[in-house]
Amino acid sequence: MYNTAKKQVWYGELRTSKGNAIVVHDNQLPDASSGRIYLYNSDRDAIIEYVEDIVKVNLYDLDEAALKAAEAKFSGAWKAARAQFMSKHQARIDLNNVKETAPVRKAKPEVEPEVESDAVGVDFDDDWVDDFDD
Repeated sequence: MYNTAKKQVWYGELRTSKGNAIVVHDNQLPDASSGRIYLYNSDRDAIIEYVEDIVKVNLYDLDEAALKAAEAKFSGAWKAARAQFMSKHQARIDLNNVKETAPVRKAKPEVEPEVESDAVGVDFDDDWVDDFDD
């Protein structure tokens, strides 16, 4: 049964009523929707999103000889499909890495209000009154 915990890239066989296909799972691909996984399907030469609960029971490990043959035969096509898939999903990956907090806004400098000389509440020096008492 398929176990990707041991290997970053897992080659296996998908057995269905329509036939068998070599599939590849890569832990470094972006996460699929909840409950789904991405697998490269050699028959379709594409990375397909599968419902994990449905497909998981139909995935089987390859024996050593079949594994080496699959790696030799499909490695190039797998890498090309992976590169194409990653380029299409790069924008989605970038959006997932956006920080959740907004940037800090710079405070506007506070402008002190101009005080007019005849404004109410302004203290004047009482010495000017003495000049007129003569």
